[in-house]
Amino acid sequence: MCKRCDWVDLNKEDYVAYHDSEWGVPVYDDDTLFEFLTLESAQAGLSWYTILKKRDNYRNAFANFDARKIAAFDDKDIQRLLNDEGIVRNRLKILATINNAQRFLEIQHEFGSFSDYQWQFVGHKPRVNSIRSKADYVATSEQSDAFAKDLKKRGFKFLGSTTVYAHMQACGMVNDHHNDCFRKEEVLAMYKQ
Repeated sequence: MCKRCDWVDLNKEDYVAYHDSEWGVPVYDDDTLFEFLTLESAQAGLSWYTILKKRDNYRNAFANFDARKIAAFDDKDIQRLLNDEGIVRNRLKILATINNAQRFLEIQHEFGSFSDYQWQFVGHKPRVNSIRSKADYVATSEQSDAFAKDLKKRGFKFLGSTTVYAHMQACGMVNDHHNDCFRKEEVLAMYKQ
């Protein structure tokens, strides 16, 4: 049997699949980065598994995470989202997603892509942490502090350092797979050289 990170609930097939195929894989595609950023923001105060279970509903509700479409959402869209039982119906989080889509587009315009902007916070090279036990996991880092501070300065909402660090883990800016996890080396092999 494959050794996995300790946090993976082996009784939840979708959680295992997420760990085995997505978590920590380096992402450079802006659409996917916006999806991860939005889902991490929606998670604030909730478990990741809660959001993972609602992910398809989020894709349907939020125009498949098309930032241009979301940036143009109006009061009718907000009401539709508040009535959508498939997502977290928190007005502030919904408004933050629309706002963040607008800010996301501004960064794309300024940097050419959100990916180029985002990856600068780790020098365009993923950080690889040595994780031997649960005690080795951290909730923030110097890089997530700087990334979150810059996002806030640019007007992003619901994205503090802890949320940003979780985003960095999810999209491979940080490899926090346990040292004994079979994905540690597989993910390392995926990094852009």
